[in-house]
Amino acid sequence: MARDKIVLEDLKSAVKETSKAETKEIKETEPVKPKIDKMGRSYATGKRKNAIARVWIKPGKGQIVVNGRSSTQYFARPVLQMLIAQPMEVANRSGQFDVWCTVVGGGLSGQAGAVRHGISRALTFFEPDLRPTLKRGGFLTRDSRVVERKKYGQRKARRRFQFSKR
Repeated sequence: MARDKIVLEDLKSAVKETSKAETKEIKETEPVKPKIDKMGRSYATGKRKNAIARVWIKPGKGQIVVNGRSSTQYFARPVLQMLIAQPMEVANRSGQFDVWCTVVGGGLSGQAGAVRHGISRALTFFEPDLRPTLKRGGFLTRDSRVVERKKYGQRKARRRFQFSKR
């Protein structure tokens, strides 16, 4: 019994010593530099379904321009407007950045998702400190869901022709 106590104390002291040594070995990493071009903009590409958005952000009044039109004009549905604004709201940067983007492919829902993904990535390039916040919100992960292909001998991807027993 006394021997077990001694072994246990030796283990505890060994664990404490190694944890102290490990904390000393961990070096502080260099801060990540922002990726900003000569014009003071940050660029990123966002994707969702078949839509691809090229997004540029720069400090400004909070205007969002999509394919030469304002975001309220291009994405008329309030749900899509809310989707685009989410990364800025989560990062507490609403009204601080102007966003200019071009979107091709897909429908409006996919395009809105692509713009959201692009804005999130561009924000992390402009301010690397925002990365953990946006990552926690799931804005930096590309949504990989796409339409399932149609199979031969069926009407659609899963819908089959009506079965006739006789």
